[in-house]
Amino acid sequence: MDTFKQAFDSSTPQFTKILKTLKPDLLIYDFLQPWAPLAASQLNIPAVEFISSSSTMTAYMWHDLLKKPKGIEFPFSSTIYYRDYEMASIERSKAVISVEKIEADKNRVGQSFVLSNHIVLIKSFNEIEGKYSNYITSLTGKKIVPVGPLVQEPTPDDTNSNLIKWLNTKDKRSTVFVSFGSEYFLSNEDLLEIAYGLENSKVNFIWPLRFAKEEVEIEEALPKGFVNRVGDRGRVFKGWAPQAKILEHLSIGGFVSHCGWSSVMESMKYGVPIIAMPMHLDQPMNSRLIVEEVGMAVEVVRDGEGKLHWKEVVDVINHVVVEEGGELVREKANHMKEIIRSKGDEEIDQVAKELEMLLNS
Repeated sequence: MDTFKQAFDSSTPQFTKILKTLKPDLLIYDFLQPWAPLAASQLNIPAVEFISSSSTMTAYMWHDLLKKPKGIEFPFSSTIYYRDYEMASIERSKAVISVEKIEADKNRVGQSFVLSNHIVLIKSFNEIEGKYSNYITSLTGKKIVPVGPLVQEPTPDDTNSNLIKWLNTKDKRSTVFVSFGSEYFLSNEDLLEIAYGLENSKVNFIWPLRFAKEEVEIEEALPKGFVNRVGDRGRVFKGWAPQAKILEHLSIGGFVSHCGWSSVMESMKYGVPIIAMPMHLDQPMNSRLIVEEVGMAVEVVRDGEGKLHWKEVVDVINHVVVEEGGELVREKANHMKEIIRSKGDEEIDQVAKELEMLLNS
């Protein structure tokens, strides 16, 4: 991430040249680019920040910056919180980072937000996060404009893949998709516990695996004999899978997810309940939101030391996908699907109006 930020910052002169050449009416920029609205301002181009994280996490962050130093508790702490082992992990991460760097990152994010012209766009919708968007406004004075889930439609090219053909042979809602995003690598301990959990559950599964070292082979990473024992119940492979296409398939009954915000939005769009395994960053907050408030997920809670246990993985998967007791979770997931479907382009239409007003002001 540090290299990424440095590359971003070093591109400022070239970016300014591009703005001068294109002369756009508006600039929409990311939360790590405070130099972008500054460059736009010098050319009298309005600039608006777009945040791809949840309103929940953004509200927590701004509270942490502005209210926590005054001893004021986060007003939604009964449902939105870090567990003790998550806080311990955060503190361990901070311990190896200089105070100067932590403050620089806070300033980068804060300045990007403050420099946005009048409004801030955020990947969300009010039915699930309206109170968090309103709280951000109360803290910062910026109007938060949700843009909706922004889920990319699956491409037709994905239809004939071997995975989809395999899914076509499975019963309705009998299979889970397992994915922890493109930026996180499972520890050896977590990988083994998840593998044992999948093996001992009552469901089929698709599990694309990624390793920090490309030379690692599946057979050496997974429990001995795992692939043979699960047989046709599972598809485990290295690399990428067409996530949206898989989640929309009728055979999918659950999503074992790290709760990255884009993955949460995809699950909502396709009505797939989540077996939540948050790993770091904003993921614990996203998990609490969809478990405690939305009700479309159940979390695999770690022990006091932050360790996963395969029996807990088994219990949560079976509860969410198979057992009668998980029916409410499945209903909540389907309800989110219906909400998103009924809304259509409601948020995008409002975004267009807000941007038009900004340009005409």
